[in-house]
Amino acid sequence: MGDGGLDVARVRGLFPALADGFVHTDGPAGTLLPESVARAVAHAMRLPVANRGGVFPASGRAEAIVSAARSAVADLVGGTPAGVIFGANMTTLTYRIARTLARTWRPGDEVVVSRLDHDANIRPWLQLAEETGVLVRWAEVDIETGDLPAWQYDQLLTERTRLVAVTAASNAIGTRPDVAAIAARAHAVGALVYVDAVHAAPHVYLDRRALGADFLALSAYKWCGPHVGAVVADPALLGQMWPDKVLPASDRVPERFETGTPPFELLAGVPAAVDHLAALSADGTGSRRERLQTSMAAVAAYEGELFGWLDDALRAMRHVQVLGSPEDRTPTLSFTVANLAPRQVTAELSRRGICAWDGDYYARELFDALGVNEAGGAVRLGLAHYNTAEEVGYVIDAVSALRLR
Repeated sequence: MGDGGLDVARVRGLFPALADGFVHTDGPAGTLLPESVARAVAHAMRLPVANRGGVFPASGRAEAIVSAARSAVADLVGGTPAGVIFGANMTTLTYRIARTLARTWRPGDEVVVSRLDHDANIRPWLQLAEETGVLVRWAEVDIETGDLPAWQYDQLLTERTRLVAVTAASNAIGTRPDVAAIAARAHAVGALVYVDAVHAAPHVYLDRRALGADFLALSAYKWCGPHVGAVVADPALLGQMWPDKVLPASDRVPERFETGTPPFELLAGVPAAVDHLAALSADGTGSRRERLQTSMAAVAAYEGELFGWLDDALRAMRHVQVLGSPEDRTPTLSFTVANLAPRQVTAELSRRGICAWDGDYYARELFDALGVNEAGGAVRLGLAHYNTAEEVGYVIDAVSALRLR
């Protein structure tokens, strides 16, 4: 039994993919799927499901699938179903939101982005700023610690700031900035806040309002769900925005943001994924939102204990350099190994049955700032709620053995 009622042996039994025998420490690039999610997707593909808007049962079934998915994501982040936009992925949705917001920008307006972010929460804003003559300001990362200090936003924000884009957690080094403090500063000058919660969602209990996120972006495949993205906002805010859309498509919120026919079978897996997270702790009671709070606290405690061991062990190795030491972080780290390229390290780890990632993982600006991209980036290890102490010990031994090469 793990912390807070997280029984990792029971949890692992929910994941058929773990039968491959590999140690999956590549969760930040996408988690494995529990059987319940696979079954929900397959069930939707076996049933008659038509497009929405018809008067027959198969059409009503499609409407029910979308409605259940919106409610599940709303429960996950503390939003309302009417404010949940679905799309192919977070990147596609962010471009869509950025293009729509940029229609109101004027030359001389400003946006603030951060070096800590995944490029999906940087490039769309930079490209739209260039198109519209908007100034871009950068929030910088403390190179030593990997933190993103909130105080610097006092100098970055002005009365012309229209938007602040910031991550809730770095997909590369795990840093969890003080998003609420950053958002409070942004709102004080009338700016909107776009928060990338893709990497945070599998590890922490999210509350959109507490974070101060006007827009909160998610990718379900990072938290044991299918490959769909979502952006959650206040329906009233979305009602003021008019994205490009085909004429016959609904003008309602949030449908006006969703181009084309959605992947109903994948959306059917979204409630199953949220239900999976909500049931991780045996101590959870009450509504799904309340059970999520209990479960995610158990997940954070369990992952935190394992990650502390992994982090300390790697930092003690003379041939390993762990990037940054953020004060608050998810169970994710990146490191380099003396005299070995990152791809050589991951190839050796793979040979030993360990899944790990190498490169910059789209955290290009961060790794440029840290000076590791010229050498091929770094190696990333990330834990999920299905990893075990035995696996962490095996990974530590494997990384330790790299010095013998």
